[in-house]
Amino acid sequence: MVAAAKQKLYLLDYGAGNVRSLLNAVERLGYTIEYIATADDFDKADKIIFPGVGAFGYAMKALQNKGFAEPLKAFVASGRPLMGICVGMQVLFEGSDESPSDPGLGLFEGRVRLFDSKTKTVPHMGWNSAQMVHEERGSTVNAPDLDEERRYYFVHSYGVPYTTAGKQSEFVYTATRYGDETIVSSIWQGNVFATQFHPEKSGTAGLAALRSFIESDLVRPTASKEIKAPADIRKEFTTRVIACLDVRANDTGDLVVTKGDQYDVRESVDKGGDVRNLGKPVDLAKRYFDEGADEIAFLNITSFRNLPFKDMPMLEVLRQASRCIFVPLTIGGGVRDVVDPDGEQVWPAVQVAGEYFRSGADKVSIGSDAVYAAERYWQRVSEGCEPLDGTTAIEQIAERYGNQAVVISVDPRRIYVRSPDDAKSHHVIKTAFPGPSGEQYCWYQCTVKGGREGRDIDVRQLVTACAALGAGEVLLNCMDKDGTNSGYDIELITDTKAAVSIPVIASSGAGKPEHFSEVVDKTGVEAVLAAGIFHRREVPIEAVKNHLSQHGIAIRPVRQMDSA
Repeated sequence: MVAAAKQKLYLLDYGAGNVRSLLNAVERLGYTIEYIATADDFDKADKIIFPGVGAFGYAMKALQNKGFAEPLKAFVASGRPLMGICVGMQVLFEGSDESPSDPGLGLFEGRVRLFDSKTKTVPHMGWNSAQMVHEERGSTVNAPDLDEERRYYFVHSYGVPYTTAGKQSEFVYTATRYGDETIVSSIWQGNVFATQFHPEKSGTAGLAALRSFIESDLVRPTASKEIKAPADIRKEFTTRVIACLDVRANDTGDLVVTKGDQYDVRESVDKGGDVRNLGKPVDLAKRYFDEGADEIAFLNITSFRNLPFKDMPMLEVLRQASRCIFVPLTIGGGVRDVVDPDGEQVWPAVQVAGEYFRSGADKVSIGSDAVYAAERYWQRVSEGCEPLDGTTAIEQIAERYGNQAVVISVDPRRIYVRSPDDAKSHHVIKTAFPGPSGEQYCWYQCTVKGGREGRDIDVRQLVTACAALGAGEVLLNCMDKDGTNSGYDIELITDTKAAVSIPVIASSGAGKPEHFSEVVDKTGVEAVLAAGIFHRREVPIEAVKNHLSQHGIAIRPVRQMDSA
């Protein structure tokens, strides 16, 4: 065994999403890691970590094009340790339904299958358990450090079905239940350890798994053949609690976290009229990580049109945040085609997203451009054309990085009408909260430009179009509820949940712990988000989680990072 401090640890990156967080996690543990740049680097490595984000086919093509596929197989055959993560685990199998014409590396028996979206939301996005499938026989001193009582972060639409048939008993280490399906969540055979979840995004529990790979020789003892049946794997998927930070430059040019009152972020005139300042972005995000937030979202609400894209302050915010925060980070605002002020450099939206991912983001949130993409989608439908033409940012980012990397941020407002006929072709609900003139019906109008401009498209039209284009999640705001502390708009969220099979994040209006349990109970939403009440410590994250747990809603327990 090579001493952990002296071993040559390498990262195999084929151009997939966010690897910065993995680099930062390794450095947090006190080690250094180098990139594999050429096929010759495989011979230099004592251990390799192989992360993956995005599509199976894209990963396999990238490995082949870079000349990495055969050296990777030779590395495994040599007996040196390999750790795969997410798609980095999936490509070790024979193939995937995601890209039927692209064979996998075939190191393990089995095929990657698409989740059934008829019975649950897809992607599988959030915190879940990794349960041991059998009892190890012999010494387990080198076993990967996974804890059934902890939760790990998953984000994927495809997985390897867990079964007791075939050779799975030889290599499956843990399994995970999501809805009515059970998948392989980690494998361990000989010198290969791989996880479907992201350890670099799983807080203390994930860092412990990484440490055990780096510091052990990873030789597996003989396993018991008494393997658990899929039905014995417990359902332990949790509701996510997300802290959201609206970030903008104040009047002196400093980046601050602010919070609007129905999208107005300035103090009243009698308080000076300045941009409301609730703290520095990275400091506040680190606080939320320590307090147990399951995800953190940065929403850039300043355009910075006078700066080249590479100099955008939010890129540095992500770089700094990802050094000390090991849960998923979402970045929103400005994810569109960008032209530098001098006109010399054009950044397509997929490249903008790529820079955010390389700076530490796990997901990008698309707002106004999602509305424009949906309008184009329905225009093409009305013209009898194929609505998916590959030109939108949603399609391009999802194709390269996976639909789990694309969030659409919806900013709707209520439009009251006396009857459904008054709403033209828009989706109307009968509301329990009449309008100012007693109207019994309303529809939700989508807005752009930070809520300043309404468009002739409703929320249901938007979310169904964007889901078809490839979005993997909906961040559902509500202008009418923003800053009111009166609770989430249950009617809006219920209606949106009924329209799509991708996860929905409830946002806008929370003011007390009971509002969080109410929206989960009444809508089945996958995640709850808040901003101002967390910033001002009016309702701490721990209070929300304790309330949800006491209310019978599964959550990831709050754990500090002091043992990482």
